[in-house]
Amino acid sequence: MARPMIGRVVRRLRQERGITQAALATRLGISASYMNLIEADQRAITASLVFKIADALSVDLALLSGQAEGRIEAGLREVFRDPLLGAEAVPEEQAAALASVAPDAARAVLALWRAWRVAREDSAGLSLPSGRRLLLPGEEARDAFHDAANHFPALEEAAESLRLALGDPSPQSLDHTLAERLRAHHNLTVTVGVLPGAALRRYEAATAQLALSETLPRESRSFHLAFTLALLEAREAVERVIAAIEPSTEEAAGMLRIGLLNYVAAAVLLPYAPFLAAARALRHDVAALSARFAASFEQTCHRLSTLQREGARGVPFFFLRVDPAGNVSKRFSAAGFPFARGGGSCPRWIPHAAFATPGRVVVQVAELPDGAEFLCFARTVEHPATRWGEPAPVQVVAMGCAIGRASEVCYADGLDLASAKVGIGLSCRLCDRPDCRSRAFPPLEHRLLLDPATAGAPFVFSRPGPA
Repeated sequence: MARPMIGRVVRRLRQERGITQAALATRLGISASYMNLIEADQRAITASLVFKIADALSVDLALLSGQAEGRIEAGLREVFRDPLLGAEAVPEEQAAALASVAPDAARAVLALWRAWRVAREDSAGLSLPSGRRLLLPGEEARDAFHDAANHFPALEEAAESLRLALGDPSPQSLDHTLAERLRAHHNLTVTVGVLPGAALRRYEAATAQLALSETLPRESRSFHLAFTLALLEAREAVERVIAAIEPSTEEAAGMLRIGLLNYVAAAVLLPYAPFLAAARALRHDVAALSARFAASFEQTCHRLSTLQREGARGVPFFFLRVDPAGNVSKRFSAAGFPFARGGGSCPRWIPHAAFATPGRVVVQVAELPDGAEFLCFARTVEHPATRWGEPAPVQVVAMGCAIGRASEVCYADGLDLASAKVGIGLSCRLCDRPDCRSRAFPPLEHRLLLDPATAGAPFVFSRPGPA
């Protein structure tokens, strides 16, 4: 992925507002020729000038960061590398230009490719044993959260209204306050006991009963109570967000609905302003934040990834949850980390190593092939098994931010950020790194060099020659 082309973003925003290049230069107090060089990405932009540009164009600073264009560009790189498209190689500069100059067209290309890929997998026989076709609603729901940078202002407002109605209780009294609200305003009886199978929560509107599993730890019980309250009192706000997203299937809408209700529940448990203030004061120490707000490690990490309110932004984090088989069940990125949409991630990346040290936070400075660097930290989270002899579900929760924000995160303390870098890729098929002994597959765009006289890296390859 090429460096963010902020100049092109400035030019697009300027043109959208009908401002001439000369007029913008005058507002900024710079020459028209210097403005032209900036928009052509031939001159660096100082921090003070970025603030002036944001003010002159009446936009949030985040729009000038190039993060949104970076996410789109990462998607385009994957599209243009798909060998089944049969297209000529598209230079990275053209992908970057399309992402920054015409982001709507770029998003349309991504949408078409995703739809085509689903159709391709469907026609190739991707189906359940029953014969039912898989339409990948989970990926559509994840894309919706990703496109929103995992932040929904309308749901934050709904959560704050709920929190106000609860009387802004302390973390220690939250369980009782939530249960009392459900009883007093919805005539709901809450019980904790044995539930059949793997069930953790069962709400029956007809009998006004909410049953929670006795296996749930305290912080999880609070979450399920808050989820039920959101279902009853924030449903309209959630449905408006779903309507704006326009999911393609009922299954995708259903997954979005659950995810958005989860979002409201987390925002009720971890209110935005107090949580952001604590995160800054504690330098994003997840264990300390979890203790202060009586939340789990995963709940705290997830909430940290949502703090992107205009005018009160937290550190932009990406969030990932992965199981021992490499299956990603959650991924959100406000940090511009370019997750691959297909296939596994890099085996050198720290989420996979974290399984070897259960319960311990591990840290890594990850460097992508394009030079982008991220401070990453990860830890296992374990959920209770339903019975003796059954393996307890174990997952790794991973977080990360751009290396430029590392000083705001306690996990960077004591690290030599320059020497600690570990080179990773998006996935083996999209990674050009040579001599990688952890590689599982050869890269798509390279020819293999197969020599029985040598041994070393699993795959040795060269640049493809001319056709």
